Amino acid sequence: MADMTSFREAVTAWAAGGPGDPARELAERLSVRTAVLLEGLSDVAAVDALAERRDRDLAAEGVCVLSIGGAMSVGRFARLLGPSGLGLRLTGLCDEAERGYYARALEGAGSAQHGFFVCTADLEDELIRALGVTRVEELVRAEGDLRALQTFLRQPAQRGRTAHQRLRRFLGTKKGRKIHYGRVLVEALAPDRVPAPLDNLLTSLST
Repeated sequence: MADMTSFREAVTAWAAGGPGDPARELAERLSVRTAVLLEGLSDVAAVDALAERRDRDLAAEGVCVLSIGGAMSVGRFARLLGPSGLGLRLTGLCDEAERGYYARALEGAGSAQHGFFVCTADLEDELIRALGVTRVEELVRAEGDLRALQTFLRQPAQRGRTAHQRLRRFLGTKKGRKIHYGRVLVEALAPDRVPAPLDNLLTSLST
């Protein structure tokens, strides 16, 4: 039975140079109407976690949450999925530093640029600021990563950085850690502390 995972895999293969017919067929069969383009899997984990907290079944709503593997790939995915391709509505998150890539990609694909939401640095930065350094350190301890964090903090390169900067860097030091904490940090948020870019993205998917 086809599901949104199958569509996501078909789109990723298509973007890598494979055939487009499987993605087209699945988009029609699954009534896909929106593609949420995210830079990486940690962003996907965060969006999925917030959707679950709000009792949203995005796949059932025709929404595909998709990692594009970095900001420089947004043009390729926008062309395939946007008005010039499958005709899906495009939305997502991007980092402030990559805003230009997204603006050019969306313009080239004929898609509305206002549908994307911008994080100040990145989503991890937004989540750490929303929770506060102390709470994030508590979560790191609860997840069994305190010793790894302490070892990381002893590195000479971390001297002179703020506690916030060190935590943000720590989350990206081991493969899979950003993905894991993308979910952990979102699940720890108070309802009124969800970072604006993430909150606005999910709200926009209701329209």
